[in-house]
Amino acid sequence: MFAPAKTDLSILSTNDHMKELESYIGSWLTRFGVDAEDTGWGTQLLLVAAVCLISYLTTTCFRRIVIPAIHKVTARTKATWDDYLFSQDMLNGFCRMIPPMVWYLLLPFAFSGLPLVQTILQKVCLVVLVVNTLRLIRTFLHSLYELAGEHEKLRDRPLKGIYQMVNLLAIIVGCIVIISLLMDKDATSIFAGLGASAAVLMLVFKDSILGLVAGIQLSANDMLRPGDWITMTKYGADGTVIEVSLTTVKVQNFDKTITTIPPYALVSDSYQNWRGMWQSGGRRIKRSLFIDMMSIGFCNRHDKEEWCAKGWLTEEEANGEVVNLQVFRDYVTRYLHNRPDIKQDLTILVRQGQPTAEGLPLEIYCFTNTTDWLAYESVQNRVFEHLIAVLPQFGLRLFQRPSSYDLSQR
Repeated sequence: MFAPAKTDLSILSTNDHMKELESYIGSWLTRFGVDAEDTGWGTQLLLVAAVCLISYLTTTCFRRIVIPAIHKVTARTKATWDDYLFSQDMLNGFCRMIPPMVWYLLLPFAFSGLPLVQTILQKVCLVVLVVNTLRLIRTFLHSLYELAGEHEKLRDRPLKGIYQMVNLLAIIVGCIVIISLLMDKDATSIFAGLGASAAVLMLVFKDSILGLVAGIQLSANDMLRPGDWITMTKYGADGTVIEVSLTTVKVQNFDKTITTIPPYALVSDSYQNWRGMWQSGGRRIKRSLFIDMMSIGFCNRHDKEEWCAKGWLTEEEANGEVVNLQVFRDYVTRYLHNRPDIKQDLTILVRQGQPTAEGLPLEIYCFTNTTDWLAYESVQNRVFEHLIAVLPQFGLRLFQRPSSYDLSQR
């Protein structure tokens, strides 16, 4: 119950001190030949100059003493997180907040006789302080993003969209605080008014909200990382993910074009991520040779003897009925197992498919021991070039549609 009395006493004491200070400065100015009528303006100018000087000195001390000291401390530590959180940009952000804080605290002393000017300037200081705080938050989030890029488990996570959303929310809150300062209204009442227009806000920020939710799902479930090769036929995307932001996912296709995809499309629609292939260390070969079924048949004694001499057929197998396609399948299987560029710990399979009008498909299913595109294509080409070349030695033919050359040979 005595709190108001104490407050009134403190205000009166402050006013008395201000009057004493102004009278002292006025008497000091008259000693230097300033007219008594002009001492009021002179006192005002000196107080403003003093506030400017204090603001400059505190900012300079922080910039030239505190910042170098912090840099020396962070340079001696073995941890790397402090290098990002106390970077030059972060400390400059703190430095920008000193002048509006000093001005806000000292304005009552400089403009005690001009309450309207004091109120306006204090509002300006608060607005500048809010803006500098938003800039500091943006710098802090950027430092966190760079720090996550150095972390082994976080570097591949699509965190950029989350940081962008936090920055957007901070800007919205900052704008509401600035409006409340300028209008002399409580910020909570403005938030309550915005709650009534939530439907409009949901419509305006629909893509951002969906992007935030999708970004959290993509990150939490480890569905997508920058650097992944994805294929999404619906959007014409077939290439490497170069950026995952709040509203777009940028994919650089193999023809060097850029495809942008909404993040929520990667959650609601299906796409193919080739990361598992890179992690396995092997790239799949799945291609068929179409055998002319008219060339498939039993082997005669001469063929058996010749293939036994080449090691394609054992003596035990030669005693029974032998089909040339069976010998060729066994040869292809051994050939793939003996190639050093075929990954032996993954599936190696040679199988027949359903007969078609173009012949009997003989599918070769295996994995190369490299995931590099050029090396993979080279291995695949060498494998099929060899198989196509050796196929006639088994009395087999590849099927192809008759051409004018085939007809001319008849």
